[in-house]
Amino acid sequence: MKVESLERFDLLDEGSWNGLLARAAAPVPFLTWQWQEHWWRAFGAGRHPLRLLAVSDSSGQLTGLLPLYAESRDVFRIVGGVDVSDYLDLLAPAGSEEEVWAALLQHRSAEPAAWDLHCLRATSATMILLPTMAPVYGLAARVLREERCPVLPLPGSWDAYLAGLSGTNRHELRRKMHRLDRELPGTTVRSHATVEGLPDAMTAFLALHRKSRPGKARFMDERMEEFFQAVAGALMDRGWLRLWFLELEGEPLASCLTYEYAGSVGLYNSGFDPMRAALSPGIVLLCHVIRDAIDRGFRRFDFLRGEEPYKYGFGPTPEDLFNVVVTR
Repeated sequence: MKVESLERFDLLDEGSWNGLLARAAAPVPFLTWQWQEHWWRAFGAGRHPLRLLAVSDSSGQLTGLLPLYAESRDVFRIVGGVDVSDYLDLLAPAGSEEEVWAALLQHRSAEPAAWDLHCLRATSATMILLPTMAPVYGLAARVLREERCPVLPLPGSWDAYLAGLSGTNRHELRRKMHRLDRELPGTTVRSHATVEGLPDAMTAFLALHRKSRPGKARFMDERMEEFFQAVAGALMDRGWLRLWFLELEGEPLASCLTYEYAGSVGLYNSGFDPMRAALSPGIVLLCHVIRDAIDRGFRRFDFLRGEEPYKYGFGPTPEDLFNVVVTR
């Protein structure tokens, strides 16, 4: 195995990158070439040195990729950051992770800087392999649980989903949907899934996002908005992103941004009109989004990082995320 350190995204083409990701055990949109390149353009370029560690076999075929950037002289992190990317990891075909990590750790052993790897799933091969492999190369791997993602397995029908909820959660969801229909008759749900008209749709989404809470307004600064606009267009162009609205006579009451990738729907971000908060428009919209995911055959709905109480009203199970730090 050969490890090459690349300093620009254009040295790896999109097809090779995403083709490698498609063969991974758990492909996610946060590791696509589109997401990573746009993140780098918004938050990394001109601020941090880039190091794309590309692993190739004897024939020169790309067999692994660890996209890193230097957060400081002493620490490298996976491209994608922690604030906006929910799952990160090594890109390698399922079953070949040990071979790829062996090449990377051998390459890594001479470096003084730490590798700080965030947002790793508990089931990731990286989590399983690094603690035992690192000492072989004179390295140490420290493992810390950093967050949880509530995840909802989806059954074959909406009725089956409701039947699987606790009595309290089922009652609450139905009550909120009926109340909004009663007090705001004529509300409609629409989704936007094409790049045509996306700027206007994103403007409406971002306005609701900022209005929801003061913390969201601070988060969505000018640079973050530019990133959201750019990456939304790139992912929607590939059919990986959908924007949802709950509306009354054209006025948006709630909105959410979801990804659709590798058989999973993920709730990436959301917003609602706080003047309508008593009617739970965001919860009602999520009911429609989950029902749509079931109807279109998805089998996993991921609420992504964070354990906000409203998520557990939908009956998900928490899955741990870990941080692994590799040092000499």
